[in-house]
Amino acid sequence: MAPPAADVDLTSPPAVDSIPVTKSVANNTTKDSTTKEPLKYSGSLDEYKSFDVTNVIGREFPELQLSSILNDDTKVRDLAILVSQRGVVFFRNQDLNIDDQKVLGQKLGELTGKPETSKLHRHALSNSKRGIAVDENGKLDDEVSVISSEQNRKFYKERFSPATKRLASEGWHADITFERIPSDYAILKIVSPATDAGGDTLWASGYELYDRLSPAFQKLAEGLTATHFQPNFVKVSKQFGAELIEGDRGAPENSGLDFTASHPVVRTNPVTGWKSLFGAGHQIFHGGFDGVTERESDILKAYFNQLISDNHDLQVRFRWNKNDLAIWDNRSVFHTATNDYSGKRQGNRVVSLGEKPYFDPKSVSRREALAAQA
Repeated sequence: MAPPAADVDLTSPPAVDSIPVTKSVANNTTKDSTTKEPLKYSGSLDEYKSFDVTNVIGREFPELQLSSILNDDTKVRDLAILVSQRGVVFFRNQDLNIDDQKVLGQKLGELTGKPETSKLHRHALSNSKRGIAVDENGKLDDEVSVISSEQNRKFYKERFSPATKRLASEGWHADITFERIPSDYAILKIVSPATDAGGDTLWASGYELYDRLSPAFQKLAEGLTATHFQPNFVKVSKQFGAELIEGDRGAPENSGLDFTASHPVVRTNPVTGWKSLFGAGHQIFHGGFDGVTERESDILKAYFNQLISDNHDLQVRFRWNKNDLAIWDNRSVFHTATNDYSGKRQGNRVVSLGEKPYFDPKSVSRREALAAQA
C-alpha cells in the first residue's frame, strides 16, 4: 500500500555498525512449528460472482458486499482461506464501516486459528496521535492505520512525489515484519482515491517466489533466518516530534522501540500449508540475513528483490475506485504502492496480528500442492 508512515524506509543504506546484531540461528524451525493440516475451503462463497485476476495471484468479487457476510462465520472463514490461497482478494464499492472493518480483520485470524493473544495491530507511528480521522464523524483509532499521501509526503518528501527519481521497486514489502508477532491479514479500504489515473497497488506472490528458486537455493533459504529492522519510526519521531506507541502493539511481544525481529526466510503459511519466501523486500533492507557475511547478505537481498520486481507474471495490479477494498495475507505476499499521482489519496488499513513465523520442513510448495490436486 502507500506505506503507512515509515513501513518502508526511504533513506540511504546505513553504515554496517547501525544494523542490529542478531545471533546466527542454525535451524529456523521453532517450538510452534508442529505440522498442521491445511484448512479446507467449504465452498460457501461459490454463490457469489468472482474471478481470478491472474493465474498465480488475486481474486475479485465484483458484487459481494462484505457487510452482508460479516456475521456468517462459515463464510468469513472461507474468505480467509481464499485470501491465503490467492494472496489478495478485491471487493468493489464497499459499504463496510470502520468498526465492522475491524471486526472482520480480527475474525479472519480468529476463525483460522491465530493465538488468543494476537489482536489488531496498533501502529507505532500511523495511529490516532497523527490526528487523522477514520470516518466522517472525526473518529480517531489506534487500531486503524490511516494511509495518507499527505502524511507520507510530509515525512518522506521526494520518495512519495510523482517526480521522484528513486526506483519504484524499493517499495516492495510485507506489513510490520519488524514486529516479533507480525501480521497475518490486512484490510485496506481506499476512501479517497487519487483524482488522476495514478495510485495503483501491486502485490507479488511469495509462494511463487519460493517456487522460482532452484532446489539448491530453496534448501539454502530454508536454513536461514533474516533480521527485519525498521529504523525510520525513531528518525521520524525525533525529526517531527511525533509520539510513538511503545507499549503493547496488539500482542504482548510487540513492545519497545527497537522495531527489530528475526524470522525464517522461508515461512510456512498455517492456513494453506504452503512455503513462501518471506525474508525479502524492503523489510530486510536495514537488517539482513543472519549468520552470513555482509557481502553474502547483500547478494541475497538483491537477488530476492529482483525475483519480486522482475517477474510480472507473479504480480497483480489493482486500480482503486472510491470505497474499493483489498484483503491480503502478509505471510505470503509482498505489495507496493505506485506514487505516480499529485493529489490526495487516503485509506483505512486494519492489520490483524497472527502467529510467530515458523518454517515447517514437512510443508509443501504451492506448485507441489496444486499438482497433487490435479
